[in-house]
Amino acid sequence: MNRIVAWVLAVGGFVGLVASFVLTIEKIALLKDPFYVPTCSINPVLSCGSIMKTAQAELFGFPNPLLGIAGFAVVTTLGVLLLAGVSLPSWVWIGLQVGVTFGVLFVHWLIVQSLYEIGALCPYCMVVWAVMIPIFWYTTLRNIRPTFQFHSVVLILWYLVIIGGVLQAFWFYWSSLV
Repeated sequence: MNRIVAWVLAVGGFVGLVASFVLTIEKIALLKDPFYVPTCSINPVLSCGSIMKTAQAELFGFPNPLLGIAGFAVVTTLGVLLLAGVSLPSWVWIGLQVGVTFGVLFVHWLIVQSLYEIGALCPYCMVVWAVMIPIFWYTTLRNIRPTFQFHSVVLILWYLVIIGGVLQAFWFYWSSLV
């Protein structure tokens, strides 16, 4: 399990870091030019630009992706340290658990906002959603050390619930494509 956690943190953290970095670049471009169309604005539903202009995109008074850059940099670093064989002290694991718990709660709040308040999806944000869930799940499993062996089933069900929410929230759009 420790090897899985190390890889999830390293790879998931890196992917989240890249997505957060790209979102930050896109946000800066939008701040410079209000008519800029972000690369992730593909159609009326997949539209980063409409999300980036909302209050939810700057919940703490600055662009949310800056939280991702800081947080995912830490997660990636810890994953790489674990892959290198470093044994992390318990206070680091506690701190990581607090951070990833905040992260997964924040991501789920953003999912609800995206689906039911804003009415648009951001592809780069969805990448962050996708990596935050296993980072939280495997960190939690490592910290509570359950005897539960079917850990991937929980992830699959978790993703299916989110996919179901996306399909339900935008059914009007998806059904018009058929």
